Amino acid sequence: SGCDSGFGQATARHLDTMGFRVFASVLDPQGPGAQELLRSCSPRLTLLQMDLTKPGDIQRVLQHIQAHTNSTGLWGLVNNAGFNDTIADAELSPLGKFRACMEVNFFGSLELTKGLLPLLRSAGGRIVTVSSPAGDLPFPCLAAYGASKAALSLLMDTFRSELQPWGVKVSIVLPGYYKTGTTCDPAFWNLQKQRLVASLPPELLQAYGEDYVEEINRQFIQFMKVAVEDLSAVVNSITDGLLAASPAVRYYPGQGLGLMYFIHRYLPYFVRDLFLKGFFINPKLPRALR
Repeated sequence: SGCDSGFGQATARHLDTMGFRVFASVLDPQGPGAQELLRSCSPRLTLLQMDLTKPGDIQRVLQHIQAHTNSTGLWGLVNNAGFNDTIADAELSPLGKFRACMEVNFFGSLELTKGLLPLLRSAGGRIVTVSSPAGDLPFPCLAAYGASKAALSLLMDTFRSELQPWGVKVSIVLPGYYKTGTTCDPAFWNLQKQRLVASLPPELLQAYGEDYVEEINRQFIQFMKVAVEDLSAVVNSITDGLLAASPAVRYYPGQGLGLMYFIHRYLPYFVRDLFLKGFFINPKLPRALR
């Protein structure tokens, strides 16, 4: 899922070059990412339109894949599609943003996985899911996204345990910060910031201050500069999860994740919180506290 850009597009292309038959789902089949896949891949690759928030789209994709793999089963599912368009404190993030993240990152992946499980079980295949360290650690200003990824990671860990008797292996990939899609587009995030400020209740905006939201956005755009453009480490992790005789339960492609998880597991919470603020976003004091 999620082959319009980023990890999904790169992995679909990589698996196609290895000779696999790939079903690549995209939001927009006419978009530049989908068209690039068609141009660069072999005729084996099938492009399928799917919005994970629309059960009708998921059912149509399930029917197509079932029709083409009934005799062989399905070897691998890569849950890659993800969504986030809010960088703000949990209190400042509208409830609808939490729901939107859960719809794509959790419920969409859950419905797709459940729908394909009969085919995956018959092949004794693999499920590889791209989650996020934000689902394990409380990154500042990523509550909506992080909560949905935390739910996704736990779900996949449960599937891993439950599907062992069937011979289906389940892996989670937790990448560092990479340049994918709109994640590194300052214009996109500036627009989202403006929409957020316009949507806030007056008393909440008064308590935090518009400059508070501005500073968060400024720091996030600054953080974008560390985004890694080479996606090969993530693609290799996904490929290993699909093909290794004994795939890892969790993959951590990306620099700095070892230190981050060491601090998370072994040092006091206040050290972890200080580290995450220093590494990612360190909001200024809200207006009401200055």
